[in-house]
Amino acid sequence: MTQISTLEAQPRERAGKGAARATRNSGLVPAVIYGDKKPPVMIALTPKALAAEMSRTGFRTRLFDLKVGSETQRCLARDVQTHPVTDRPLHVDFMRVGKDSVIHVGVPVIFMNDTKSPGIKRGGVLNVVRHEVELVCRPDNIPEKLVVDLTGLDIGDSVHISHIKLPEGVRPFITDRDFTVATVAPPTLMKTPEQQAAEDAAAAAAATAAAGAAAAAGTAAPAAGAKGSAPGQAAPAAGAKGAAPAAAPAAKGSGKK
Repeated sequence: MTQISTLEAQPRERAGKGAARATRNSGLVPAVIYGDKKPPVMIALTPKALAAEMSRTGFRTRLFDLKVGSETQRCLARDVQTHPVTDRPLHVDFMRVGKDSVIHVGVPVIFMNDTKSPGIKRGGVLNVVRHEVELVCRPDNIPEKLVVDLTGLDIGDSVHISHIKLPEGVRPFITDRDFTVATVAPPTLMKTPEQQAAEDAAAAAAATAAAGAAAAAGTAAPAAGAKGSAPGQAAPAAGAKGAAPAAAPAAKGSGKK
């Protein structure tokens, strides 16, 4: 059964953009109550109380008792206009509902037991087709959420609306087909067991060859301190860096007569 929340509201005398702007400038959020074959009622809500209700799950699937003066009206939130930058609510539409009303409402879908799905454990991806499902029901019978159990689902399996148990008196808005809610799709690149075994064997062979090459290179490495010396040639003594050739050239001008 749906939850019922209570909101205190103040009446507004005027409608229109100018009146709504004046209400916002006074620190309140303008709203309207309509439906149930009654005239609309202009109201204003405190931002703090409205934000608290909007932060809870299922704002559009919960019933509200709006207290306007001495009168209480049971409503369902239908539309919220928000600021494009701050997401602050600018206007809220509430629809009156009676106990005999039949309404059309979107209910969120949640998924559980993904760790018990063989397809997801093998790398499959949960493809959510519908994050919420449109239902037709009475106001006092709105489900808070629809739960999908993924236990046992393999790659290629689908969840249809017929797999979800709905409360008595609740039916899908779409009735001409058993529509899909979610599927377990294969990963982008799916390897067969043979492909995986071949890749593992190739990786092991490459690692063995690399280890052998590293060992051979270590055996033939030159002695320490002989870096850059020719094979079999002794390294120059310390301090002999850049030593002059064995025969120094004769002094300049020594051969003149």
